Amino acid sequence: MSITIGTPLQPSAFKVLLLGSGELGKEVVISLQRLGVEVHAADRYHNAPAMQVAHFSHTLNMADPIALQQLIDEVQPNLVVPEIEAIATEVLLHIEKQNKTTIIPSAKAVNLTMNREGIRTLAADELGLPTSNFRFADNLASFRAACDDIGYPNFVKPVMSSSGKGQSHIKSFEEVDAAWDYAMQAARVNQGKVIIESQIDFDFEITLLTVRAKNPTSGAIETHFCNPIGHQQQNGDYIESWQPQPMSQAALESAQHIADKITTALGGCGIFGVELFVKGDLVWFSEVSPRPHDTGLVTLASQFQNEFELHARAILGLPVNTEQHSTAASAVIYAGTDGTNLSFNHLETALTNPNTDLRLFGKPEGFVKRRMGVITARAATTDHAREIARESAKQISVKA
Repeated sequence: MSITIGTPLQPSAFKVLLLGSGELGKEVVISLQRLGVEVHAADRYHNAPAMQVAHFSHTLNMADPIALQQLIDEVQPNLVVPEIEAIATEVLLHIEKQNKTTIIPSAKAVNLTMNREGIRTLAADELGLPTSNFRFADNLASFRAACDDIGYPNFVKPVMSSSGKGQSHIKSFEEVDAAWDYAMQAARVNQGKVIIESQIDFDFEITLLTVRAKNPTSGAIETHFCNPIGHQQQNGDYIESWQPQPMSQAALESAQHIADKITTALGGCGIFGVELFVKGDLVWFSEVSPRPHDTGLVTLASQFQNEFELHARAILGLPVNTEQHSTAASAVIYAGTDGTNLSFNHLETALTNPNTDLRLFGKPEGFVKRRMGVITARAATTDHAREIARESAKQISVKA
């Protein structure tokens, strides 16, 4: 099966429309441009990171179906690649039915994973995958009852949010009302609904980057796995990750089985970030993102093809290689302040170790806990790589 890519800014151009232009989208744009693709980056605010490296940028409310449809009609892309959850998915479903363009990985995947209710129902009820006990609630009274039913401690998350926004760890009934208020205020798109999950006694959690890509000879879609990525979260937001995460062979096979089932059910090609809890040989499904994952930033230092290159290749129908060449870790750089016109200092000190690297995302505005960059580090062991990455990240000071 032959793949043809034209020339950007020419009538032959192969066009990709990226919906969501954050730091992960920025790396996807770079990977696509290296393969000769014309990229259009869209987001709700001007000068988002991916816009700074794309051929064209578009600012709009992507949850507005009319505005989104108009943008797609204007660009006429070969591929539409969603990078965030807050999108008018009904437009994507309609477009896919008309066969006008391809939605990555599929309109079904984007629609189901944009909120935790759709994906958890698919995983637990339809596919029978092991998950934590969970309930949904759409008002304060049902939320209180669900928390009591699940028991304490538990976790509450808006059905649509990212990077830990609106999430709480509830230890007692006295914390229930405040958790509900926070979930309603911080959700990316306020659906008025939350998921309450029991707390699983796990040893560690992983992201299993799972790539669905076409076999270059037969054209059949095959599933590939990167080595498991361990990560640490704080208030639902990743602060460091490392690869590989050691685990038993039985747990690894179980993780791959779960990831294969959920990604096959979602369909299409591209990379999926499958989040899993692990205790001994036992594995539970947590969440899945049909796109590159923030914890996967470590692959910039660890793999021959990082997660962004894997995504670009897979969606274009090109062969992929998930092999790892180095043990590595990543550590987040926060703004630490609210403001614009930020400057980053002491970079030379942070990069003294020759096995470190830096990505500054170029976000036009910073908040105390907004992720503004990441340090990656390679070492002989994950513990050493994590130590180097953390210490290097601490060297960078951010000023407004």
